[in-house]
Amino acid sequence: MQSATRIEPRRLRLYTGRDIDQMPGLSAQAAEQRLAMQAVAAVLPFKVNQYVLEELIDWSKVPDDPIYQMTIPQPGMLEPAALEQMMGLIRRGGSREEKNRLARQIQETMNPHPAGQVELNVPRLGDIALPGMQHKYRETVLFFPIQGQTCHTYCTYCFRWAQFVGIDELKFASRQGDLLGQYLREHREVSSVLFTGGDPMVMNTRVLRTYIEPLLRSGFEHLSSIRIGTKAPAYWPFRFITDPDADDLLALFREVRGAGKNLALMAHYSHPRELETPAAQVAVQRILDTGAVIRCQAPLVRHVNDSPETWADLWRMEVMLGAVPYYMFVERDTGPKRYFEVPLARALDIFQQAYTSVSGLARTVRGPSMSATPGKVLVDGVAEIEGRRVFVLKMLQGRDPAWVNKVFFAEYDENATWLDELRPAFGEAEFFFAPEVRNIRTEGAQRAWAQHALPRRPLVHFGHVEWE
Repeated sequence: MQSATRIEPRRLRLYTGRDIDQMPGLSAQAAEQRLAMQAVAAVLPFKVNQYVLEELIDWSKVPDDPIYQMTIPQPGMLEPAALEQMMGLIRRGGSREEKNRLARQIQETMNPHPAGQVELNVPRLGDIALPGMQHKYRETVLFFPIQGQTCHTYCTYCFRWAQFVGIDELKFASRQGDLLGQYLREHREVSSVLFTGGDPMVMNTRVLRTYIEPLLRSGFEHLSSIRIGTKAPAYWPFRFITDPDADDLLALFREVRGAGKNLALMAHYSHPRELETPAAQVAVQRILDTGAVIRCQAPLVRHVNDSPETWADLWRMEVMLGAVPYYMFVERDTGPKRYFEVPLARALDIFQQAYTSVSGLARTVRGPSMSATPGKVLVDGVAEIEGRRVFVLKMLQGRDPAWVNKVFFAEYDENATWLDELRPAFGEAEFFFAPEVRNIRTEGAQRAWAQHALPRRPLVHFGHVEWE
């Protein structure tokens, strides 16, 4: 641990798609390669900062470097036809309106909000929808502060990419912390609030306080934990060390602990290199010194961390620094999934090899886990039952609390990458949760249409859009 290391202050410098031709490292790429990057950046979010470019990417290993793959637009992130259309439009000097129109058509084919986030997760106060919140699981509410709906750097595989492409109706965001408080007072079954985004750590501490401090007062005794989902310790560790309000931020963390609530930073570490720099290690130490817990999670992503050695090294380093390995997720069925996805069978093999090579202190991690419509589904193993191979699945979290920890089975499929590609085993017509999920979808759709609270859902074919 870099406990005595002095970290010099830095001013955040950001690069976007407009900077690809001049960016350090990218300006040396061939013109056609840069054009492909620009085409991808016209459709999917792209932003990177100088710390990632200078200290995390190994430019001698580009394009195979994992941090390069997870922060810089890759041509394979778009389907070939879509990539060629956008590159052709850029070559012809197409207008901004033409690029935006084509980008929207491509984006609509990429499942912007998977797992029923819009249709099923948005809670209500009476007849009022709260689009800046999600309440999928009984004990946990997600809140999306509007000032935190960006990041210090965007991950290429981000499942919340639709937050960042400038389409208001696809965004989750709220500036109304009072509605969060009112909702929590009426839902005393909620014991945990997760501030998420984007990344709440892009907010200055003064703004963050306006959301968190009210929850420390009387009336929220049922709230036992506050979580903050963040990639900042990996992408901009200076937020916790030398940024102008870093000390105030850590003081806020101490206030949460002083109020008797657990504070957990749900830190997104995808590769051990993100924990190797002196700044990254000092940031972890300063966060832990406040009494907060750091729980670490990331998806298993092809081109980035699809090897057991990478995950084992990551978990060992997290434990060494005092953080807690928490989840290995399956890459969600959204955005550029085809470029990054790993079959469930291979994901399970990677997890098991990594898991068996680390000590018990790192075996707090769970995975591979799919955050699917019915809940968090763990691929727990492969078994042979009645002469046939099956996936052993477990519901770690569910829309119906009665589903939690329920074990069920699916036919073994070495190519399946998501829950909806699996078939129930032993001749079952459907998985046990299917009837209730259908009912929830029907009730949610009827309520949304009746109240005009949610946007109409497009049926998309590449090149044009049809509305339901």
